[in-house]
Amino acid sequence: MKYLLKNRDLEGTIKLIYVDPPFFSKADYSASIKLESEAMDDIPTIRTSAYNDKWQEGMAEYLGNLTFRLMLMKDLLADDGCIWVHLDWHAVHYVKVIMDEVFGEKNFVNEIIWQYKSGGSGKRHFSRKHDTLLFYAKTGAYTLDPGTEKSYNRGFKPYRFKNVKEYKDELGWYTMVNVKDVWRIDMVGRTAGERTGYATQKPEALLTRIIESCTAEGDLCADFFCGSATMPAVCEKTGRKWIACDEGALAIAASQKRLSDADFTILTDDEKLRGKSGRLECAVDITAAGVSDSSIAEIKIIDYAPPMRSLPLGREMKDVVRDVKAKDPLQLIDFWSVDFSYDGAVHRPDKCFCKGKGVIETKCSRIIREQGSISIRAIDIFGNVTEKIVEL
Repeated sequence: MKYLLKNRDLEGTIKLIYVDPPFFSKADYSASIKLESEAMDDIPTIRTSAYNDKWQEGMAEYLGNLTFRLMLMKDLLADDGCIWVHLDWHAVHYVKVIMDEVFGEKNFVNEIIWQYKSGGSGKRHFSRKHDTLLFYAKTGAYTLDPGTEKSYNRGFKPYRFKNVKEYKDELGWYTMVNVKDVWRIDMVGRTAGERTGYATQKPEALLTRIIESCTAEGDLCADFFCGSATMPAVCEKTGRKWIACDEGALAIAASQKRLSDADFTILTDDEKLRGKSGRLECAVDITAAGVSDSSIAEIKIIDYAPPMRSLPLGREMKDVVRDVKAKDPLQLIDFWSVDFSYDGAVHRPDKCFCKGKGVIETKCSRIIREQGSISIRAIDIFGNVTEKIVEL
């Protein structure tokens, strides 16, 4: 955010900011990775750490961390923009007081309750089945189109009030009203097509309602705790521009894989992640194309070994990974891409390949017409980035 303000002159330009920060849950969140291989039977599910939501200095540290970021978000927000902060019962009441201070009590718009079926239950409290979204504007000039929804009449019977238009469906009679502040939207199911396997993933339906109510096509949106990239995915589908970031390796990997099918180039500059790179073995053949000054570059992924020492796994899980590495190592690659005209600084993929149902493409080719370098980059199931540079 500081970079966007100082180096990209984006102060006051973002129409919508949505953030889903840690909830102060005092928990470690893990990801479950299930591998399928024709060379192996019944590979145990691999559980690895996604992110940590523990704070040594307690609530004060958590709130200080978030407050500084909220102040930067306010600077980035357009005068007619708004911000949504997604939390739950752990800290939302404290954060609301801070939001009043940073954005002003008069700029509070709504406290949205997102109700769902999944969630915590216990014998010492009523089942906790909702999150809370704090919706604030920067000024009174914010944009909002709340949309409409069905509101069923009492007993599903007609009211027959004057000047009130009523409708009837299979349940009974209803009127159309502005969307209320309690939203009943299902969480991402285990078999849902949008499911990435990332811990705490939010449903696209939730982000779609937020984005479409507060922005128009072409507006700039941002998510500074993007997780598995639900907000960018929805922006792509609804014609919005977006900025998204996260510092977790699994989040970055999940985001790149999820967005690889979209019609844009993923730009990355991740020296931090390269420190945990594995070993990637490729075969690269360059042959004449039969056309002047042209060649055909053929690439095949042969082998991969993850950085075992840095994997966030216990001994038992590492043994599973070693077994897969020995018998079907390419199962450990989740996503790989090729930049056929690498500039030596930023990997701009020309072709991307994602693993699906235990299968990943291992070959690709392209006609090239210039000297230079080819960058082959693989992201493994743990989010580690490994890059191999081939000089032409």
